[in-house]
Amino acid sequence: MPLYEYTARTQNGQPQDGHLEISSEKALGEYLTSRGLILTSVKAVQSKRGGIASLFRLSPKVNVVQKIFFSQNLQVMIRTGFSLSNALHTLAMQTESKKFKEIILAMQNDVENGKSFSEALKKFPTVFPELFVNMVAAGEVSGKLDEVLHQLSLQLKKDHTLISKVKSALTYPAIVVSAMLGLIVAMMLFVIPNLLSVFEEAGAQLPLPTRVLIFLTKFISANGVWILLGGIAFCFLVYRIIKTRKGKYYFHLFLLQSPVMGKIIKKINLARFTRSLSSLLKTDIPIVQTLQIISRTLGNVHYRNAMMKASEEVKKGVSIVKTLEMYPKLFPPIVTQMVSVGEQSGTLDTIVEEIANFYEEDVDTTMANLSTIIEPALMLLLGAGVAGLAVSIILPIYNLSQAI
Repeated sequence: MPLYEYTARTQNGQPQDGHLEISSEKALGEYLTSRGLILTSVKAVQSKRGGIASLFRLSPKVNVVQKIFFSQNLQVMIRTGFSLSNALHTLAMQTESKKFKEIILAMQNDVENGKSFSEALKKFPTVFPELFVNMVAAGEVSGKLDEVLHQLSLQLKKDHTLISKVKSALTYPAIVVSAMLGLIVAMMLFVIPNLLSVFEEAGAQLPLPTRVLIFLTKFISANGVWILLGGIAFCFLVYRIIKTRKGKYYFHLFLLQSPVMGKIIKKINLARFTRSLSSLLKTDIPIVQTLQIISRTLGNVHYRNAMMKASEEVKKGVSIVKTLEMYPKLFPPIVTQMVSVGEQSGTLDTIVEEIANFYEEDVDTTMANLSTIIEPALMLLLGAGVAGLAVSIILPIYNLSQAI
């Protein structure tokens, strides 16, 4: 179907514009009329090959909070008797994001044209990930779409909370380090050069810290542009290497083995793994497909590889706990033992949900204490930098005053 760019107005004369994939201009006019809008202009901008999905695939920019409210409200509306089409239309009219509104309207149009809700969601993979789509598909088949949407809203909330806490915990040290580096560079560019002429005119033997500082200052002043370009090129090169398969493998391995961040990354991946497993086990999705979906939701490549290997082993009849025990450095004994209990008792979904709650609380506590752990090291680093600058500047001034 072609994609149309349209302008319409409400009964009160207020203009509205947007995009919609629909069979014809006539169908677009009828569609807008049924929603109390009067079509004023229309232009075909794209064919089905691109589709509205490709329009948003480049940069969908749909806030996680918006998706949480979308899932929650859609669940409530379906549970209270709204048809899926009417619920989607109501949510589209309520959302403040223009792009998300167009996405919801496009999904409503697909549903009205006979497509399932999960098929409509598949057109926007960067907005609704595979986990979301597959759980919705399972809810449609089982007739429990409202329950699945409730699970999805909980999943989105937990993920959003986890990521927000990690970001907020890392913000403080990033600001302190950036401020310290900015201060040192500013001193070298604007303060120290004014003192160099005084030291050079004195002709006295300068202390080693001062000579080192003078050398660094002159070097940065003379080659500042090249240093900046070199730094950018180095960062770009490292970024490109990390994006390769082998580079990502070793970089993620380095992160897992790092002293402080390694434990945090393991806890985050374990929390996401168990939370996703709990949500998917409450649907009718086969366990092999469940593990494959989870492998594509985890951030660390080693956990993703472990999940893909686990799905292959489970397909052969191996239990989940046996596959997890193959990776003792990724899945600690507390996880494998509780998964074993869950498999034997038939309550694996409940057990892994408890594990998810445990690791999410553990990450929360770790993030809350991270600034307390890092703050002394940052203060020592900042103090050492300031002290080094002070000694390099004050020591020759003191020597000169003594000579006079």
